[in-house]
Amino acid sequence: MTGKLFVVGLGPGNSSQLTPEAEAIVSNADDLFGYGPYIDRLPERATQRRHASDNSQEIQRAEQALMAAIDGKTVAVVSGGDPGVFGMAAAVCEALERGPAEWRQVDVAIVPGISAMLAVAARVGAPLGHDFCAISLSDNLKPWPVVEQRLELAAKAGFVMALYNPISRARPWQLERAFVKLGSVLPGTTPVVFGRAVGRPGERIAITQLSDAHSSSADMATCIIVGSAETRLVERPGSTPLVYTPRGAARPAA
Repeated sequence: MTGKLFVVGLGPGNSSQLTPEAEAIVSNADDLFGYGPYIDRLPERATQRRHASDNSQEIQRAEQALMAAIDGKTVAVVSGGDPGVFGMAAAVCEALERGPAEWRQVDVAIVPGISAMLAVAARVGAPLGHDFCAISLSDNLKPWPVVEQRLELAAKAGFVMALYNPISRARPWQLERAFVKLGSVLPGTTPVVFGRAVGRPGERIAITQLSDAHSSSADMATCIIVGSAETRLVERPGSTPLVYTPRGAARPAA
């Protein structure tokens, strides 16, 4: 009998931001598959098998989970934030498409979670209040010129941008290049929000402007929100300013 495979979003990392649906599925799964630090967020259960793997092994992880499900297990593949936003949902779909025909018999369900960009946005106001997009700065799966092109076009189109995977030891230069590219399109006063480990003990939020944004403010646990030319700061005496993007946009000139 074929089992079931759930791809579960664990949210930003705070247990209070894990949805009841996700918590119930993770608790009742026979097998858990995921990146080691995400697995470590979850309480151990004597009857549950845990399969931790490295962050670069998404496809192998998805394949192993599908093999467990085809054997009749109830499997949960866990992913930080929302599994459909640069998470494991796409990896599972890719493995399913490429794999044996029998894998398509597996009942697959995607369980949403609070994404990093939503958690960061909530900390500072409503920077995603109008049209926005999410861009990964990693060039592991796409060439860097494609990243730069998307940044430039998104800025020209007026999108607020949530930047994922902004920097790592292997690519310490890319975030600075991204800021230079965005600065060629956007005003230097454009608000930029750095949100690190939101909801976890190492949380750090910083609000600056594009002309002052620097890669030293970020690491791989950081999600960055770059405003559009319309994004504003609402100053509040004695308190952190609110960052928001107005809901409307001006009509183009006739």
